[in-house]
Amino acid sequence: MKNGAEEVTQAIRKSISDFNLDDDYHTVRTKCMGRCDDAPIAMVSPDNIWLKNINPYQCDLLLSEIELNEVDKSDNFLYKMGDSTINSNSIPTKYRTKIKKQNA
Repeated sequence: MKNGAEEVTQAIRKSISDFNLDDDYHTVRTKCMGRCDDAPIAMVSPDNIWLKNINPYQCDLLLSEIELNEVDKSDNFLYKMGDSTINSNSIPTKYRTKIKKQNA
């Protein structure tokens, strides 16, 4: 895992346990999700909320914001599926080659 993703995974799992939310949340490691410049990222289901640039020290706060339905106000909020805008200046990895070819 890149950009500290393993540390974030462990911190999120600890936060879930510390808040006694083991029955409400489950974490799954994934391979590349195409957002290298925003990594590490997390996707919260079933709401399909994506978070970016997470560090291990933010996990308690992020979990609290998720629980309070305020995560969309977080600096780590990337987007929610269906939104027309993404809170990032980066181009998703899978589109970089295609965009470069079109601009050439």
